[in-house]
Amino acid sequence: MVIPTYGLMVATGMIVAYFVMHADLKRRGIAADAETFIALPCLAGIVGAKIYFVLETPREFFAHPVDMLFDRYGLTWSGGLIAGATVLLLLARRAKIPVGTMLDMASPAAAIGYGFGRMGCLLSGDGDYGVPTGLPWGMSFPNGLVPTTEKVHPTPIYEFLGACLIAWLLWRMGGRQAAASRERPGAKTKELSAPPSWSVFAAYLMFTGIARFLVEFIRINPRVLWGLTNAQIVSLACVLAGAVLCAKIRRKVRDA
Repeated sequence: MVIPTYGLMVATGMIVAYFVMHADLKRRGIAADAETFIALPCLAGIVGAKIYFVLETPREFFAHPVDMLFDRYGLTWSGGLIAGATVLLLLARRAKIPVGTMLDMASPAAAIGYGFGRMGCLLSGDGDYGVPTGLPWGMSFPNGLVPTTEKVHPTPIYEFLGACLIAWLLWRMGGRQAAASRERPGAKTKELSAPPSWSVFAAYLMFTGIARFLVEFIRINPRVLWGLTNAQIVSLACVLAGAVLCAKIRRKVRDA
């Protein structure tokens, strides 16, 4: 029996994300099952990541449609984010949890889960590595799915470390929100100096967008527009969306 390393790391990321989400629900005093909020968005994210990848490579898809659809590799972060977030919002509405609160809780879990997924890319050698490098930590993947004997940047490791840092920062922001709600229920978060609702999610969009935008400069993905990759264009959109959301949050707090 062969256990794919990529699938194993994705499953590990889902488990870690579950514990993060469960702990966040508990500290906020929200009675809900973390399993649902992790499993269904993750499954939707995998499907969305595959569909987005197919749309990015139409020529390869029409040449080998069955192989492209059912290959366990070939997933795109952007598609996973869109599909996963959509399902999460539907679940939040069904559970009668405010959308901002749900997105704030999901952000640290999404960040750390993404990091473990990237480690799956590293272990499988699926071509998500970077350009050649002479740095001492450069790695080669002679037996990878996309083999290379050159020493290249192990970009999945960079992304994993960045994801851990982002998840930690978001977790601390969420902790301040939870502490404020426990200290004085119903009080304005402005008075308690806690991050307002939606602010953790806004930070997630900006932090992950910046991290992905920067790492793409040393990855081997093709440039499609203005010297940027598809992932960089989506990353810029995420950063812009996060910045606009932050501005709206600050305006709302100032006017309250």
